[in-house]
Amino acid sequence: MDKDIAIEVKNLTKIYKLYDKPIDRLKDSLGLAGKGKFKEHRALNNVSLSVKKGETVGIIGTNGSGKSTILKIITGVLSPTEGEVNVDGHISALLELGAGFNMEYNGIDNIYLNGMMIGFSEEEIEKRMDAILEFADIGDYVYQPVKTYSSGMFVRLAFAVAINIDPEILIVDEALSVGDVFFQAKCYHKFEEFKKKGKTILFVSHDLSSISKYCDRAVLLNQGVLLGEGTPKKMIDIYKQVLVGQYPLPSSDVENLLDDESIREAAASADKRAEAKIKKETDKSKEASEKTNAQEELSDVEALEYGDGAAVITEYYITDNKDVRTNSIIKGTDFTVHMRVKFNRNVSAPIFAMTFKNVMGIEITGTNSMVEKAFLEPVKAGDVKDITFTQNMSLQGGDYLLSFGVTGFEQNDFTVYHRLYDALSVSVVSDKNTVGYYDMNSVCKVSDAKK
Repeated sequence: MDKDIAIEVKNLTKIYKLYDKPIDRLKDSLGLAGKGKFKEHRALNNVSLSVKKGETVGIIGTNGSGKSTILKIITGVLSPTEGEVNVDGHISALLELGAGFNMEYNGIDNIYLNGMMIGFSEEEIEKRMDAILEFADIGDYVYQPVKTYSSGMFVRLAFAVAINIDPEILIVDEALSVGDVFFQAKCYHKFEEFKKKGKTILFVSHDLSSISKYCDRAVLLNQGVLLGEGTPKKMIDIYKQVLVGQYPLPSSDVENLLDDESIREAAASADKRAEAKIKKETDKSKEASEKTNAQEELSDVEALEYGDGAAVITEYYITDNKDVRTNSIIKGTDFTVHMRVKFNRNVSAPIFAMTFKNVMGIEITGTNSMVEKAFLEPVKAGDVKDITFTQNMSLQGGDYLLSFGVTGFEQNDFTVYHRLYDALSVSVVSDKNTVGYYDMNSVCKVSDAKK
């Protein structure tokens, strides 16, 4: 393994046996089960990845995609069915709530238990005890059996142990979502400290803003398959396609996931038809946009787009408070976001949306026609709608990316007709930037104190 690599995963596969009846499990354990008594479920399917030393990597994916499984294999809690894992560095892990704790022991006893399991002596744990207790901040509950703890107190103690034993590699599995907002802020402050010290962090989270903010790289898993790895922004955009079922699997993954040849052919044919339809409509969209936009630089970003083709966003731009098309907005002035949508089939209640993201891919703000109660009507094939969102610019000075979408609900299922991520770059010009993403437009007064 390369000396710059902290974690290396090679061709990792984890297969679970699923039984219809408990008796089948017993028979199989005794070697008496015949064929067809169980089904194989691939929690991980030939996954390979590496994490460099000092890197912060986030793992994202839907429930059941294999995120927790891969962390458990890396930490040694589970054994892989196939493949291997190599780790260079001392690991501290915070997996699911309760992992590594004895419910009958009190907090102090569990601190010693966890520390010794990780490889520390009693003397080394004692040196870190004050820091652990201070970070956990659960008071006298530390002397009570942990079975009496709330989930919040439990995760406080577990994370305090994991973070304060000075590991070279920290692995966290979604546990931070249990703590309150103050505890989460304290944990993420520790993340920042770890990053500055060159520690390696690997964590699973459904909080996409945290993935964008703290991670150098993101890994996307789906149904045990590694869909991709790259910048958090890119992987989050693909993940959103997965969530609405509009990210086509690579042909190799389709072969692995679908056993029936006719199903594979049908799936491949459907993917080709969908791709051709989207390409045809989006080509029209780009052509219309090029003709309509007077300034070519107004659409100078490469947008990620997808949808089922029921509607197509054919034009999008911004105008300032003087109704001039521009990509630069002066902070504190009104501006309008425009989008034009053509419908290729009847839609019962389309929802038009726009979202601002910063350059790291974190969604800052956004809204849609349903939230604004601006349009709740059906449309017909061939209809063209112009949508505008007018507001005052309160974002801090800087560069942002604007995304657009047309979605709706069909038979209670959320459906994406067309989405354009990062379609437009927007520069906010400001001579006064306050703290955070927004200016609160506060009125500050200072006066002599009354005697």
